[in-house]
Amino acid sequence: MAETTTTYAGNDLTADLAPGSLITQDGQIQWAGLLIGPGTPFNVDRTGLQGWEDLPEYDSSDADRPTSHGAWPGSRYAKPRKISGTIVLMPEYDAAGEAIRALRQSLALLDEERWLTVRLHGELLAVRARIAQRVVPADQGFATQGSSKMSIQWLASDPRRYTVNEQTASTTAPQPETGLTWPLTWPLNWGQAKSTGDAVAENSGSAATHPVIVFRGPCSMPTVTERVSKRRLRYAIDLAAGDELVVDTANGTVTLNNTASRRHTAMADSSPEELFLLEPGRTELAFRPDSATPEALMTVRWRSAEW
Repeated sequence: MAETTTTYAGNDLTADLAPGSLITQDGQIQWAGLLIGPGTPFNVDRTGLQGWEDLPEYDSSDADRPTSHGAWPGSRYAKPRKISGTIVLMPEYDAAGEAIRALRQSLALLDEERWLTVRLHGELLAVRARIAQRVVPADQGFATQGSSKMSIQWLASDPRRYTVNEQTASTTAPQPETGLTWPLTWPLNWGQAKSTGDAVAENSGSAATHPVIVFRGPCSMPTVTERVSKRRLRYAIDLAAGDELVVDTANGTVTLNNTASRRHTAMADSSPEELFLLEPGRTELAFRPDSATPEALMTVRWRSAEW
């Protein structure tokens, strides 16, 4: 029998740990503070996980053609992702009670989502999810040895699966070239700009992802524009030195110094925050405040996303 490790003793099994922080090998699943799979008392049944690699269900705004065949294609929006699997509980005899109590704690009904992370073929992907169902047959094997085949279902309100490593890109506001130096010499050297004010975000996945954008002062009217779609976020606010305006595009929030909402400062030409996405591939972003010092900074944080 393969050696198992008790990974739950003394841990807060509902703690929202960093995704994949407990995983060491393929086939393992980390749910909050609980590790499932090879090397643990909680093995995944040979049927594996359902709903993990599947495309999620979706709503469609297709409209039937009234005088012709087919329909006009509309937008499609994915529904929450349902992930289910069968877990085989096979604890050592003298550790059955501890293992069962660990499962009760970790597979409880909670209001807040936690990270659910799966490693397959060396790739770690994670979703934010909650427990939707836990079915544990209290049969003879469970009563005498603590062994059981239990069914678990998670529900992820955001169906996209994310890489565990968050990426960042930063740029200061544009700064002009130094200009010509006198007396002139050939070839002329105009100097180089200290900063172009441009940043590149690379989404290596198959689904568009929502970034978090942080503007740091001193600057006024912080603005970022996506060069291809021309989507823009622009706020009528002056940021002093040390001020940070955090734009969470997934949640649609705009917060000054982590306390006060400033979404009402969005200008008329600013896009809705929820529509500011990083499409798969390379996205070029331009930081263009109305005025700024060399210390003004824009930082973009994101995770690549997969369907």
